[in-house]
Amino acid sequence: MKRVAFEGDATATTYPDAMARSHLTLAALASSAVAGLDVAGAVPIGSGTHGDFDAALVAGADGAHWIIRIPTSERAEAEQSADLVALRALSTGIRARLPFAVSTFAGQVPVGPTRGVVYAFVHGSRVSLGDIMPGEGLASSIGRAIAAIHALPTSFVVDAGLPVLSATELRRACHVIMDRASATGLVPAVLLGRWEAATEDSALWQFAPTVVNGSLSADSILREDDEVSGILGWQGLSVGDPARDLFWLLGAPRDGVAASAIDAYQLARGSTDRQLSRRATLYAELELAKWLLHGTQERSTEVVDDAVAMLQGLADTVSNDLDNSLHHNTMPVLGVDEVEAMLDQRRA
Repeated sequence: MKRVAFEGDATATTYPDAMARSHLTLAALASSAVAGLDVAGAVPIGSGTHGDFDAALVAGADGAHWIIRIPTSERAEAEQSADLVALRALSTGIRARLPFAVSTFAGQVPVGPTRGVVYAFVHGSRVSLGDIMPGEGLASSIGRAIAAIHALPTSFVVDAGLPVLSATELRRACHVIMDRASATGLVPAVLLGRWEAATEDSALWQFAPTVVNGSLSADSILREDDEVSGILGWQGLSVGDPARDLFWLLGAPRDGVAASAIDAYQLARGSTDRQLSRRATLYAELELAKWLLHGTQERSTEVVDDAVAMLQGLADTVSNDLDNSLHHNTMPVLGVDEVEAMLDQRRA
């Protein structure tokens, strides 16, 4: 799913000189940011989902590689700042517990109203959700990688002053989204009823919060062959609901991908949380409500109309689907893969 600036995000105000820098300029900035960096070459790269960063891959004369990113908006700058806080919290000891690489901060340089940040390059190929195959392989490796994150001690998150949320607080946050979406008068009653029933189902919220990345998507994953080699984007690092790191997998177009990943996750974690998939489904559906709230906040008729159409499509589908539910007594619920497909199609 492509990320968007939902309500509550920092403003998306664009910096005046955003995207105006060549890769050679970026290389020179990287050299200024990292002591002793002797630049041998640089190539521009895409960074972020919709032009969030002006970025380049920089090669050093010693064979090392670096990434420099310059935010193109205030929202992107807030995301990068949060990512830096998280990377600093991920100490050497914490990183040693992970079966994949995490980038490290290498330096920074002032650039107009913002700053360019240089990171050590993490090797691996980017992952497309549609390329993940079910079974033992990348899907299972992703499940084990997420399990390793969730097995980290929560104390380092607490010590870093990052968010620590209880199941009750997470449940309440869902209520807030529902209430604000309901206040628009644009959400079908059948959806509000199902979401309310889910948040009132105490069994759904009986889980132990864990360390979560909080921002995972296919864009976060780097691979080497069929193994996860790195995970990018740690701006959402917190203690929270493990389902938040898993719900994006349910949007894989191939049947069995999510099941393979979640099975590997459960095995690695020894988890007995049988409600993971149901909470993930709820989170995915609430993404539509967030999209609506984003449209109303930005006063975008186009986004609001789009969100309303998706919500109505969801309502029509669940009204005719008697097989899927969030709990035994709820109304039927649209499969997460269908929700994710709707969002990707609309936002592409």
